[in-house]
Amino acid sequence: METVNKKTIAEVISERHHMTKKEAIEIVDLIFDTMAGSLKDGAKVDITGFGKFEVKTRAARTGINPQTKETIEIAASKVPSFKASKSLKDIVR
Repeated sequence: METVNKKTIAEVISERHHMTKKEAIEIVDLIFDTMAGSLKDGAKVDITGFGKFEVKTRAARTGINPQTKETIEIAASKVPSFKASKSLKDIVR
């Protein structure tokens, strides 16, 4: 099974749209930079037919250090979240 990354996406774009790989990589980078910037600013990214990206906040909590077994306080944090669309779920099934 092949792993798809930015390079492979750029290669597909360059082949299908008859452009250089450098131009395709710039487009892919622009897309991902735009998505990351939007998430950083607190916006949701909704790609119809694929899914929704958003930032969720994890509350502060108490944890345990596995080496010392001491309780520690884990600070609140923000994490990216993805929810697949129904059509993507159907494709994967």
